[in-house]
Amino acid sequence: MNKLLLITTGGTIASEQTDEGLAPSLSSQQLADFIGGLTAEYDVEVEDLFQLDSSNIQPEEWQCIARTIAREYPNYDGIVLTHGTDTMAYTAAVLSFMLRNVPIPVVITGSQLPIRHPLTDGVENLRCAFAMACSKKPGVYLAFDRKVILGTRAVKVRTTGFDAFESVNCPPAAVVDAGGLKFNESILPKMEGGFVLEDRLCTDVFLMKLIPGLNPEIFDMLLKMNYKGIVIEAFGAGGLNFIRRDLIAQLQKIVEYGISVVVCSQCLYERSDFTIYQAGQKALQSGVVQGFDMTTEAAVTKLMWALGQTEKSEEVKRVFATNFVGEISLT
Repeated sequence: MNKLLLITTGGTIASEQTDEGLAPSLSSQQLADFIGGLTAEYDVEVEDLFQLDSSNIQPEEWQCIARTIAREYPNYDGIVLTHGTDTMAYTAAVLSFMLRNVPIPVVITGSQLPIRHPLTDGVENLRCAFAMACSKKPGVYLAFDRKVILGTRAVKVRTTGFDAFESVNCPPAAVVDAGGLKFNESILPKMEGGFVLEDRLCTDVFLMKLIPGLNPEIFDMLLKMNYKGIVIEAFGAGGLNFIRRDLIAQLQKIVEYGISVVVCSQCLYERSDFTIYQAGQKALQSGVVQGFDMTTEAAVTKLMWALGQTEKSEEVKRVFATNFVGEISLT
């Protein structure tokens, strides 16, 4: 019988109705008791970390989760983490970087309806998460709606639908069908070396989505606010305006100040390529880092993680030129 740890952090799955709407209130033991028939197949121990709406889960909570997993993983075959859906993709991505070469499956899940609701999707999501946690496939994953997604490829794309998450620019790591849990072995993370907890993060990272006519002086404000990194969602394959409102000149200025700038596409699918157009090539000449086909969640958390390890811009570029856990396609 596989020994699993169920860690709870709140979210919709553990919520109950209050005078102010749904709020997390169920403990890990209450959650386990409610799904007792499901956990009977496994040797499950439980641990409460938080009772938080995931909107309130921030880098400090990510570090607490990572340190808990680092402390507990030697005692278990797999770990399941319940979490609210709103920031679940950010948590899945950052844990993928912080838990380097984690030797067991760490599977994050939650639900769109509370576990006590008669039509909840929580039981099915937990069923899938437990199965993945027993798979002996090391890495960080997100399990939802009978799909298992790499932690760095998950994006929440629906607010109420049970198929809330998609695996963007990468096939799912596994799917559930009549044959059970079917793995896509070619994209499962490859663990190289021993486990290392790399939990230092820099929270001074800003995410900006470009719009036509954006005032370039906003970069001066970010400079004064001592931001260390910026992720920009540019147009299409990598466009930034440089006529009248010259964003590229401002980017070059802040890069020279030592701020790391990662530029991705606003498009959810496919990759950015700054070599195609004049605007993109000018951006590359200014010293920005390409995000290629990374999700926004992966780009933001990877930059926080990279800046937690080093403040040297060239080293950050090296980190973004490395595919650690399937977060980026470099060819």
